[in-house]
Amino acid sequence: MRAPLATALFIPLSFIGIAGSQSVQPAFDVASVRPSQHEVGPDYNNQINYSPSEFTARNVTLRRLIAEAWRCQIDQVLGPPWLDRNEYDIEARAPAGTRSEQTSLMLRSLLSDRFQLKQHSDIRGMRVYELTVGRGGAKILPVQPGAAAPSGSGFHFRGDMRQFADLLAVQFSIPAAVNPGEPVRAGGTPIPVLDKTGLPGIHEFSVDIRPELGTDAFTAWKRALEEQLGLKIESRKADVSVVVVDEAAKIPTAN
Repeated sequence: MRAPLATALFIPLSFIGIAGSQSVQPAFDVASVRPSQHEVGPDYNNQINYSPSEFTARNVTLRRLIAEAWRCQIDQVLGPPWLDRNEYDIEARAPAGTRSEQTSLMLRSLLSDRFQLKQHSDIRGMRVYELTVGRGGAKILPVQPGAAAPSGSGFHFRGDMRQFADLLAVQFSIPAAVNPGEPVRAGGTPIPVLDKTGLPGIHEFSVDIRPELGTDAFTAWKRALEEQLGLKIESRKADVSVVVVDEAAKIPTAN
């Protein structure tokens, strides 16, 4: 199955510059922001796509947008419960050649302007998972320009390792299946996953992983990460940077 990136969505928890900057931030050339006409709920929302000149989001929550803007995971964004409920659609155009880190700064400007977002940074101790390269080295390589998508069945992923850590955080919250006739869904608050791999660039690969009765997703993924990707996952306690939402509007200002 092909997993939408944003369901993971939701990076390194050791992310870049969580504190707001007082300098002038870059901004999108044009942006449309409006509440979603039809809310789809947590199983299908938070769909985000990037291109060299566009940022689009469908049924995305404000918590997800803040996490993207500050390049952190959803659990690093602290604020009122409605941040997870209200859904929005965004279409924004950026200058050609905009880099991903510039898009994040543009998104910060957009949230400040359209949602009147005010936030501050803090440090919180919490349990986390650290994603690292295994002893034998990574078995995945960055995507090369013009390269064809790799073949293979299973769980397909394309994105950077920050996004993969996001996806793992959600996957790890899936409990063990007890009834083969009933689907198992992610539940509870995901534990943040820190990307400590140091692997740059965009990666694309498939993971052969299937639900197993009596085996939770963390156990199944731990084995697949080691055997198929050359990666390792470990549980630790760590001080993690968080974004604390002080103020935000539920209805964005008009386009």
